[in-house]
Amino acid sequence: MKPIWIVDDDESIRWVLEKALARENLSTKSFSNARDAIEALQSSTPQVLVSDIRMPGASGLELLQTVKAKFPGVPVIIITAFSDLDSAVAAFQGGAFEYLAKPFDVDKAVELIRRALEESLREANVEQASAETPEILGQAPAMQDVFRAIGRLSQSNVTVLITGESGTGKELVARALHKHSPRASQPFIALNTAAIPKDLLESELFGHERGAFTGAQASRRGRFEQAEGGTLFLDEIGDMPFDLQTRLLRVLSDGHFYRVGGHQSLKANVRVIAATHQNLETRVREGLFREDLYHRLNVIRLRLPSLRERREDIPILTRYFLSQSAKQLGVESKRVSDNAMRFMSSLDLPGNVRQLENLCNWITVMAPGQTVEIKDLPQDLVGGRDQSMQLESPASRPVAFDPHLAAPAAAAHYPEILAPAAQAAGAGERPLEKQSWIALLETEAAQMLSNGDADVMDVLGRQFESALIKIALRHTHGRKNDAAVRLGIGRNTITRKIQELGIAGAKDD
Repeated sequence: MKPIWIVDDDESIRWVLEKALARENLSTKSFSNARDAIEALQSSTPQVLVSDIRMPGASGLELLQTVKAKFPGVPVIIITAFSDLDSAVAAFQGGAFEYLAKPFDVDKAVELIRRALEESLREANVEQASAETPEILGQAPAMQDVFRAIGRLSQSNVTVLITGESGTGKELVARALHKHSPRASQPFIALNTAAIPKDLLESELFGHERGAFTGAQASRRGRFEQAEGGTLFLDEIGDMPFDLQTRLLRVLSDGHFYRVGGHQSLKANVRVIAATHQNLETRVREGLFREDLYHRLNVIRLRLPSLRERREDIPILTRYFLSQSAKQLGVESKRVSDNAMRFMSSLDLPGNVRQLENLCNWITVMAPGQTVEIKDLPQDLVGGRDQSMQLESPASRPVAFDPHLAAPAAAAHYPEILAPAAQAAGAGERPLEKQSWIALLETEAAQMLSNGDADVMDVLGRQFESALIKIALRHTHGRKNDAAVRLGIGRNTITRKIQELGIAGAKDD
């Protein structure tokens, strides 16, 4: 991981931040002026940049502009005095991640830097995955039509509406549209409008001013500001609350919006790509979606075919997903026999490409041999050809594991979680493959309590934590700092847990 750069002419501020970040095992590099930092950018880059606004010579805003021009993915935190609030507004408009008002609380400063660091690492992972991964795979005629449409739209800034069933790859198409557009060097920001609570969605989209509502302790940029100059992808647009549709319509109409609690009109230079699995025409007739917004979004429509409409792509997708899953786990890629491939190609797979990817992750972990036969596939698919299996988990995870499916075989991979419950199942409980992991946990806890064990919480808690940390370390190839970011815990916390639990194989990034 790259160091955090601190740029300030005040030596005491540099010293305080250096010491506070060192306690968090975060490396730093300090500069007393912006000019030295700009020169250093010729040969290296920071993971996060923290800079004062007012310094002798070049200002922090000039440094911000230089960083954003060369490295738009680097989060920049601006330090400002109360009298510089106008400059802070300018900093946000220039793409700053956040600002620290002097005098600041050191713990809050570290927390803010940690948030910026996690954002930086997340963006770096996305960029690396984008560089290594083909945008979209498919040889079927239906997918060739999609590819041609992306090509025709490559030099356009027109609004696009992507429709298709869940799991068909709508965000991948949106990213491809961005990558091949004139805005490719600017941010691509994605937001699933159905995943954000209604009372938070407005702030998420448009940002808020300090004190706009309870808990708004600082001003915050929304997704429109984060995507300035680039592309904003609004997934599941059909689920957007009706009152927010009006605000979105205005942005699409004249490009202006206000932060929540704000009085200053902001200009948005953003290309909007929307997606939905719903029938928006029906939503309009039912009065659930504004007709004028529908027409604003429906300038160019791209319909993505379901996997049922492109079955000839299933073999190439399967081979690719098996290869990726094996690479993530550091094992040899498995091969699907011709009979099993024909069987998989005949399935409906209502979860489409996402379900196929998760099925391949399952095969990598659970299938016993290197060559996968029909009998090795999940029984939910093979038995009675029930295609209702849903393996919904983020594609970024190395293994989408469903304990409902062939759970006894999982004990070899997850002994800390499944071994105790396997004993309970052998003692007369209902079959293991019918239980969820929570049910297994409940079974083991009940048995320990009935035995009179006094340390149930400690024992099971340690097993749970150990399993999570081991899997995260396996996913990050032993890099404990990356594992901490993935798990959402602090670096000091994971270091302490690794020592307490006696986990081997961890290393510093």
